[in-house]
Amino acid sequence: MTWTLGVALLLVVGWYLFFSATRLDRIHARVEGARSALDAQLVRRASVSLQLAVSGLLDPATSLLVAGAAHEAREADDADRELAESNLTRALHAAFDESGLPEALDADPAGHALIGELAGACLRVELARRFLNDAVRGARVVRRKRAVRYARLAGHAPWPPTFEMDDTPPPGLMRGGRAAPSTVLP
Repeated sequence: MTWTLGVALLLVVGWYLFFSATRLDRIHARVEGARSALDAQLVRRASVSLQLAVSGLLDPATSLLVAGAAHEAREADDADRELAESNLTRALHAAFDESGLPEALDADPAGHALIGELAGACLRVELARRFLNDAVRGARVVRRKRAVRYARLAGHAPWPPTFEMDDTPPPGLMRGGRAAPSTVLP
């Protein structure tokens, strides 16, 4: 009887460890997928910002500010990426907080298309960052469990970092129903 109970207990513990390892693997895959999605959206936002800067629709000083920040964001390595992306957000805020600029760009068909695309890209960055940080929080919760730590189920995988940046879209860019956050965000 004791032998059967011991085997049953061993099977239950083995099943639990297998289940935990599989869950952790899925969560790590979700984190990597969310990180790739965020990277794609950040590149898209920087590209659209650069297109707007070189379109000739902005004044030279604003074009230079936005182009410099967009180039810095596209070329930043992983260590400096959060700061470079926050700087691009600040440059976009500076450009679109200028009175009359969003309305002037809306009047031009090319400008209307570019700021609509930029508004969408800004919202997608915000969503992608939220999804990544939620996935990272989930991975951290699982990795903090005693069974996962004691059995070393995470292996040599690094502790998943969150991505912290200023991703608030410029209010001037979001006016006029270009990309209303209430219709996109949960």
